[in-house]
Amino acid sequence: MSDTALYELNSLRERLQQLADGGLSPHGFSDAARHQSALLAALPARYSDVLLGLLDRLEAGALFTEESCSFSQKDLHDSLQVWLDKADQQLQRG
Repeated sequence: MSDTALYELNSLRERLQQLADGGLSPHGFSDAARHQSALLAALPARYSDVLLGLLDRLEAGALFTEESCSFSQKDLHDSLQVWLDKADQQLQRG
């Protein structure tokens, strides 16, 4: 496992917590996640596909209030946490 990929994974975990706490906007999180090149390169391509789909929904959901949006922000945060956990497991195996 690359030290850089692990650093980027941990950085994303911290940013997800900031997002959940309201200290980071959905677009700020999305921008950061899209620029974790070492992490994304260390994972199979399907991880990038899933992450990009989640980020697209996170950004789209940020344009609407919770009541008018078909994407629950909490569910998206939970899905991003699951993605991070699975990415960590994949890096440990890799």
